[in-house]
Amino acid sequence: MRISIIVPALNEAEGIAAELAGLASLRQRGHEVIVVDGGSSDDTAVLARRASDRVASAARGRASQMNAGAALARGEVLLFLHADTRLPENADASVLQGLAASGKAWGRFDVRIEGASLCLPVIAFFMNLRSRATGIATGDQAIFVRREAFEGAGRFPPLELMEDIALSRSLKRVSRPLCLADKAVTSGRRWERRGVLRTVLLMAWLRLAFFFGAAPAKLARLYDGERG
Repeated sequence: MRISIIVPALNEAEGIAAELAGLASLRQRGHEVIVVDGGSSDDTAVLARRASDRVASAARGRASQMNAGAALARGEVLLFLHADTRLPENADASVLQGLAASGKAWGRFDVRIEGASLCLPVIAFFMNLRSRATGIATGDQAIFVRREAFEGAGRFPPLELMEDIALSRSLKRVSRPLCLADKAVTSGRRWERRGVLRTVLLMAWLRLAFFFGAAPAKLARLYDGERG
């Protein structure tokens, strides 16, 4: 089977070339890489064209960008990869063999957070533990899903935040996730920029508020306000 790797990007010129270079071996093995730009004001789209199969544009927001990429994808399995996250070696074999052996419809990788803070490995450990216990995956864990399951779940809902949590909830009705121990490596920049403890507390509060029905648009404004 073929995997379509969909990368939503916004002003990622500094790192997009290295990100896509890490996917070159997957492209050589017949998988495709689609970058969906959300209106970057830098050279993200120009740089992405040099090392991907297709570059598309969509309204800003990971949900709309990833849905746009999925609509263009030709693979039987869709893998959604943040622009600051690297897949483990031989990720394609892990995904395809794991889905075939388990019969599950979707899954994610464990995550390792890259950065200077000694707290980041602890955060990653609890992220992975929580995900295994709840069956909920986050975008940092490189969610992958069979195309028919993704379509059946209604794709990513048009939310400004927590679109990965909402999709996980829908996909759990089809099957529990395949939790691969292979680690995707994601940047710790947002934790270190805001402060590690502050970010952990903020994300925990946002998740709790979302669970109790807070509007994602309001949560996104709070998230962006803290980021600014």
